[in-house]
Amino acid sequence: MRPLFVLLIGVIASSTASIFVRSAQSDASSIVIAAYRVAIATVMLSPVVYIRQRRVLIGMGSKQWMLAMASGGFLGLHFVTWITSLEYTTVASSTILVSSLPIFVALLSPLFLNEKPASVLYFGMALAIIGGAIMALSDTCVVTGISFSCPSWRSFSQGSAMYGNGLAVLGAIFGAGYFMIGRHMRVRLPLLTYIFVVYGMAALIMLVIVWITGSPILGYGKETYLWFLLLAVVPQLIGHSSFNWALGYLPVSYVTVAVIGEPVAATALAWIILHESPSWLHILGGALCLAGIGYTSSKL
Repeated sequence: MRPLFVLLIGVIASSTASIFVRSAQSDASSIVIAAYRVAIATVMLSPVVYIRQRRVLIGMGSKQWMLAMASGGFLGLHFVTWITSLEYTTVASSTILVSSLPIFVALLSPLFLNEKPASVLYFGMALAIIGGAIMALSDTCVVTGISFSCPSWRSFSQGSAMYGNGLAVLGAIFGAGYFMIGRHMRVRLPLLTYIFVVYGMAALIMLVIVWITGSPILGYGKETYLWFLLLAVVPQLIGHSSFNWALGYLPVSYVTVAVIGEPVAATALAWIILHESPSWLHILGGALCLAGIGYTSSKL
């Protein structure tokens, strides 16, 4: 399969996460949702990995285990910060800010992966990030026709939306670590083995956090468990696994730029399902995001 096609599948599948999370948050806390997402995905992978790649799993070296566990830790922290941000800010702002991780990847990949992003990537990234900034501003600024006004920095920084946006940025930093380790390991390790260890470690970390915080792990409604299952299957097993598959064939910078397309699809779904109508700033920002991704992809 072509890596760009797999990335497209991953973006579409991952864009459903915000909708499922919002639906589950009426009954469960963010930490519990994150724990169920990766735990169910790990359980579903277990029989497949045992049958097809148990020898690869047993043969992993200590360095590979440490890196995979670190990747799982980054993934777990990424989910906790991002999912919690959805309690304080909109789907559009949360997803676009957490998708700013290409910035951190571009800064760190030359140091840790010896992969210097091509100059063409910077132009496409700039378009996508500018579009994301416009989408984020639309959540705090009042739009009237073609004019808009924004609150002062003091009032902006003290609002709950700012707290949620800050958590989303932390999610981007942790996500960058997760993707960079994945790029390093996927060159040598099969997809199923890698995602099984990473998702499993993330699940273990999440369950420990659930236990520490005293959040109930059981006792939710049937509909909530359905949202947990959908989160595990669609954005996790299909979405994130598609990204991890692509990391075996493409530089991490290209993969993370493609991820910026997730907020555009998530905003469209939020409009249809959650009735969060996008303003003209959302539409403009989304168009710039897609233009940046399209430009970068055309140069691959």
